[in-house]
Amino acid sequence: MTKMYPLLPQCMTDYVDLVCREIRLAAKVNSSKPLQTVFFGGGTPSLLPPPLLLRIIDTLHEHFGIDSGAEISMEMDPGTFDVHSLRQLMDGGLSRVSMGVQSFQGALLESCGRSHGLSEVYEAIEAIHASGLNNWSLDLISSLPHQSLQDWEHSINEAVKASPAHVSVYDLQIEEGTLFNKWYKPGQSPLPSDDNAAEFYRMASAKLQDAGFAHYEISNYAKEGFQCRHNLVYWNNLPYFAFGLGSTSYIGGRRFSRPRKFKQYREFVEQFESSGGVIECPQDSTEDRALDVIMLSLRLARGLDIQAFSQRFGAGLSTLVCKALLPFVSSGHVVFLNADGDILDTEVIKALVQDSRVFGLSRLSYVRLTDPNGFLLSNEVIASIFSALPSGENSQYRACLCNLVDY
Repeated sequence: MTKMYPLLPQCMTDYVDLVCREIRLAAKVNSSKPLQTVFFGGGTPSLLPPPLLLRIIDTLHEHFGIDSGAEISMEMDPGTFDVHSLRQLMDGGLSRVSMGVQSFQGALLESCGRSHGLSEVYEAIEAIHASGLNNWSLDLISSLPHQSLQDWEHSINEAVKASPAHVSVYDLQIEEGTLFNKWYKPGQSPLPSDDNAAEFYRMASAKLQDAGFAHYEISNYAKEGFQCRHNLVYWNNLPYFAFGLGSTSYIGGRRFSRPRKFKQYREFVEQFESSGGVIECPQDSTEDRALDVIMLSLRLARGLDIQAFSQRFGAGLSTLVCKALLPFVSSGHVVFLNADGDILDTEVIKALVQDSRVFGLSRLSYVRLTDPNGFLLSNEVIASIFSALPSGENSQYRACLCNLVDY
């Protein structure tokens, strides 16, 4: 297939060579069922020519196996693909696209440093529809510099008109060391106020649900049957393989990340090969695993399965978590449900949680954040649980709380 692209950039070819090499090495030391999901993300993978992307898919097929009904998804930016390249990828197994539109205002796209303009956005939407792909997602970002509520409403309306099966809505996160961090300071003009940022979120939740999208995760909305299966693996804290620069695997209760620079990544692959596939990394502590489950579960509309959590980590820890959430029940940010899915009365919940017997806890099935106000307060809710857990001062998650909204 590479004959179709006789002048493939050598740096791209070299990188894909390394990724495929790592896949082959990992498959030798990991036995698994055929992959159920594959996700190309991080940066803009659609900048790679289709033959190189298909080569990665072929390597996964050969060494791990990919289930015939697997979801194979790719992040794409407008201006980096057309209907021809998209159909090539679909012929090779691609079944889902996540497109980073971010805004339907040209000035806002320019102000946030996007490489595409508004015309490329509409051309990309047209290309997706022309390809026949119906499982695709559209990403938007709120709280951009100079963004008004009217701008945001227009972007949501245009997103709905584009007829995606899935919409992701993220609040702008300004990270240290980025150009945004040099240009803007959180909470200061021209960035929207915290009140406006909350209104952006409420507006998106209401309008997208009115348009038939289920708000199934804190930042994600989907038509029935089109939830992102790959991301549900993360949010349900299930194991997954990862390959390539900066990627992180979660296998056997252990997480390990690859280097973010090419030279170091090459050295990593060479060391991986020479060690026979052995990578030394510590297993997460019980506390960290418990908080991981809590943080990820509360991102989902379904919430935290209290009974499953109790079986895994003990009734004592479950009781601590439930007690930490009681103040948020009274404020309307958290609800508890029984086995029938009924929301329990506040006084009933208090009595069950305060009951020293296991019987009281056994009558609670799920706890979840309310939509939208509970989701908006997710950082504070998680921080409250964090403070209630033993040895909270030493947990790795203290530094992660500010990133919950934009996972």
